[in-house]
Amino acid sequence: MVTHVALLRGINLGGHNKVAMADLREIMTSLGHTDVATYIQSGNVVFSTAETDTVALGTAIEKAVEERTGVRSRVLVLSRADLAQIARDNPYPDEPNLRAVHVVFLPAAPAAEMKASVAEAQDQAAQKGSRDTAQYVGQALFLHTPDGFGRSELATLLTRAGRPMSVRGAGTARNIATVRKLLDLCGVSA
Repeated sequence: MVTHVALLRGINLGGHNKVAMADLREIMTSLGHTDVATYIQSGNVVFSTAETDTVALGTAIEKAVEERTGVRSRVLVLSRADLAQIARDNPYPDEPNLRAVHVVFLPAAPAAEMKASVAEAQDQAAQKGSRDTAQYVGQALFLHTPDGFGRSELATLLTRAGRPMSVRGAGTARNIATVRKLLDLCGVSA
């Protein structure tokens, strides 16, 4: 059995796409997964399974969640090892506020136009006096918001259409505090 983490995109945000964590755990168990645990209400699930194809796992979870709750949510599945590598790759390891660094998890390496879009957004934010920065590492975009995510000009720009955190985008973001907690639930020290 391999431990994985499923990250559901856009559930339980602002009263929309409500999925109870008890229901999510039941869905995961009904799919044959074991050692199922959820963390906070934003769609973080740790589970074990013999299946190793993370794309197939994500597709099956998406389908089951939609069938049982009516909520359509993209699901990105990472192995415990992949999540640990992303945490090690954090280009902002000296940031003491773990909620000031977010990881946008992507299903594939970013295309050149996505990288250019993020660079453009970073330039626009800097012109407005923002200290926020972003950096791609593999299939993850790290976003550093030292003045807070909620006040981040860069995060606002990245939620626009076509960018990694947009409604049409494929990414789902978690802060480093959440990533570390998920690793802890996987039995990996962060």
